[in-house]
Amino acid sequence: MTTSSGPRPLRLPSPPSNHASPCGMRSSESSAVMLKGAFWFTLVCSVAVAVYAVVGYAFLTPGQTVHPAMKAAYAAYPWRILIHVAASLVALAVGPWQFIPALRRRKALHRGLGFVYFLAVFVGGISGLFTAFIAQGGMISQVGFMTLSVLWVGSSIAALSAIKRGDYLAHEAWAIRSFALTFSAVTIRLQLGAGFASGHRFEDFYWMLSWTCWIPNLIVAEWLIRRRPAAEV
Repeated sequence: MTTSSGPRPLRLPSPPSNHASPCGMRSSESSAVMLKGAFWFTLVCSVAVAVYAVVGYAFLTPGQTVHPAMKAAYAAYPWRILIHVAASLVALAVGPWQFIPALRRRKALHRGLGFVYFLAVFVGGISGLFTAFIAQGGMISQVGFMTLSVLWVGSSIAALSAIKRGDYLAHEAWAIRSFALTFSAVTIRLQLGAGFASGHRFEDFYWMLSWTCWIPNLIVAEWLIRRRPAAEV
């Protein structure tokens, strides 16, 4: 998400012309509302999870917010987990603001936040590879989190490489994919809550979350990328 000069803002689909059919106008307006709603949902959830995690890890007894099944790993590797959590939270807190057009037009701010985001992803992704080895749920869970870490760092490197080439469209697309993976910190918590609410035990479904916390996010990201105005695809 780091830029050089002339970043192009992430634009919603253009309003229909006066000659557009009523159905076309309704479809375009509906898409715009849906995209704006998705953005604000993402922003609110990102900030909420970041605040929750900061309170849980910084002000409560270490490991208090961790599920009992994970406390042994937390006690054995506290710094490995804390580094991963801290870096991931920085990326989660910074990421969504990078998609606000008004902030993107402030080049120095966008570039600075992009540097912070990329550094946080790099630290969070590399430390995530190490924490994946101690993830609950066995081999399936561990491979899922390893894959997430590799794709997270890889998509962010692709976004950085694109902007270095001056390819703003590719940069934007890869930045969307990168943050979709960052947002897995939110989706995994939503899915944990849904699993517990439906009466399932932690060990019965946690192994699936290492995949379901990020694959749907990437699907939505690809949909958003393809919903950009045709001239930008």
